[in-house]
Amino acid sequence: MRLKAVFNRDGGTFRTTDMAAYSVHAKQVFQEAGHDITCEVVAGRDVVQALEDAARETGIDALIAGGGDGTISAAAGIAWKAGIALGVVPAGTMNLFARSLKLPLDIHAALAPLAKGRIERVDIASVNGRPFVHQFSAGLHARMVRMRNAMDFASRFGKMRASTRAALGVMLRPSRFEVVFDIDHDSRNEHRIVSAISVSNNPFGDNPLFFADNLTGGKLGVYLTDPLEPVGMAKLALDILLGRLKENGAVSSTTAEVVSLQFPKHRGGTLCVVDGELVRMPRDVEIRLHPGALNVLVSAKAETSYRLWEPGQLDG
Repeated sequence: MRLKAVFNRDGGTFRTTDMAAYSVHAKQVFQEAGHDITCEVVAGRDVVQALEDAARETGIDALIAGGGDGTISAAAGIAWKAGIALGVVPAGTMNLFARSLKLPLDIHAALAPLAKGRIERVDIASVNGRPFVHQFSAGLHARMVRMRNAMDFASRFGKMRASTRAALGVMLRPSRFEVVFDIDHDSRNEHRIVSAISVSNNPFGDNPLFFADNLTGGKLGVYLTDPLEPVGMAKLALDILLGRLKENGAVSSTTAEVVSLQFPKHRGGTLCVVDGELVRMPRDVEIRLHPGALNVLVSAKAETSYRLWEPGQLDG
């Protein structure tokens, strides 16, 4: 295959890596597996443009993206729209999509499984047409990200400390807002007062990091959290740490193919999180799953239930 790798030098582990040496090593690993590959190292501010340019190159079969969850999410959307496969080099803090794909989380160990791997088809989701591979959320998570982003941190561990401080702040003052939602166009338009709502690309597994164990289920995971006081927040935090989110009495969950949301008290839109990025969404939001629409490189040894990929079989 002809491949193009784009590495975000500002992404997590890459910040302390000799990127010139890493690119040489990556090129050697892929060439030994029979691929033609070029590598480009860019700053975080330039990574989306570099990914888009790479996807437009003639004859590219797969895009290899290296960076944190934000970089990987952007790359997935670009690869999906371009109809090419995506390979993930996890260099971030959480590396949630890589975990779902069961890839090694070390930037060096991830190269050989990708180079010797196979292409499979997995699900991708979109919110108002914007692709995402992990989750959309509003309420608690959005407030925590906003508080974290207001803090100063210059490293992966600094980001983790800032996230912990922000989580404690949210715990003391939980969010509370009104949402109107409709599942799979059933026209019931249920009104709820909640502290949080999350919609994920396939349901979360039983883990504290909120990532899907299977990306081929063909369903969104939908989670609503009842209004909470600080004591209830503490109980929720404990259940999350123990991987028992779905067992928490304040959390209700279901699955869907399409979820419509409306935030009636936020006529100018509301702050939400899409794959870790804080964005302002309009009052009306539609979240949709696209089953089997994204082609990804996975380890040849991975025991998965992925759909087999065949040339020409791309779902939009």
